[in-house]
Amino acid sequence: MRSARAIALSLAVAVALLAPAVAQALPRSFFGIAPQTPLTDADALYMKAGRIGAVRLPIAWATVQPEEGGAYDWSGIDQAVEVARGRGLQVLPFLYGTPSWIAPAQTTLPIDSARARRAWLAFVKAAVRHLRGRGVHAWQIWNEANFFYFAYPVSAGRYARLLKPTYRAIKAIDRRAKVILSGLFGNPDEGGRRGMDAPKFLAALYRVPGIRRFFDGVALHAHAFHVDDLETLAEEVRAVVVGNRDRGAGLYITEMGWGSQNDPQVVAFEQGIRGQARELRKAYRYLIANRRRLNLRAAYWYSWKDNPAYTDCSFCDSVGLFRAGDGFRPKPAWHAFVAITGGRARP
Repeated sequence: MRSARAIALSLAVAVALLAPAVAQALPRSFFGIAPQTPLTDADALYMKAGRIGAVRLPIAWATVQPEEGGAYDWSGIDQAVEVARGRGLQVLPFLYGTPSWIAPAQTTLPIDSARARRAWLAFVKAAVRHLRGRGVHAWQIWNEANFFYFAYPVSAGRYARLLKPTYRAIKAIDRRAKVILSGLFGNPDEGGRRGMDAPKFLAALYRVPGIRRFFDGVALHAHAFHVDDLETLAEEVRAVVVGNRDRGAGLYITEMGWGSQNDPQVVAFEQGIRGQARELRKAYRYLIANRRRLNLRAAYWYSWKDNPAYTDCSFCDSVGLFRAGDGFRPKPAWHAFVAITGGRARP
């Protein structure tokens, strides 16, 4: 009997031969972007030309409401949503970041006191009310809850305590909204309270009684050394979902990407300018070929443009499909991307 990996490889080859016809049959929202720089109308025009249909945008509670009892400042997200929706792009916001008037660290989930829980749910409800009328009907709850960089201590039980009331609050305001789990970092280098591999964290979350009722999709941040590792992560996460009799839960890859700097021995996710394009092609071919078996709803490339100013992440400065700057200087990865989607390289 042929192995699942052999079948996946055969399917990927078939997709490669049929692309871009296969990709054009997918919902436009399948191809997403997680930008790390402000979204402009010129960006949105290029995205639309490239057959990108969705953008993933952060909403940091600590930025929206820096003072206790203060008014919510939606100006940053409003600009990005207006640009995206004006060009027909769907928006997937993710909510995260505890303000200092609740906890000293933004990574502390707001669950440890009645005051924290009330303030968080008030923020969530305000966000849903504010953006529902702007065409936003999907929400991702926190970011990389299995990695200390965004959540500490790492605990599936603590995350479940955040997720359940958040789901209820969102659905009470927008019944059609989709609630998606935190994008789980594939294989954090840290362990214990500082990190847990995505499949293990998800398995622990499923052990919380009744948790399946409180999300509509699972999410993976499939940063990996090579595409083989991305495939393993996707297969393992889907196996956890199926093993918990939750086949209907969609899989969303809300981040994946490789840097174009040529330093893979120092930074695992950097593969050089040609290697970035190579990994992109292989990753999308695999994902498209196996989308039904994985119940894959969307795959978001991280990121749109390089951002040398982002020094907190070792590979994020070179993950863009375009070089940094106001203009559009495409890398080979952008041309590889539009060859997959069947889009155009320019508006």
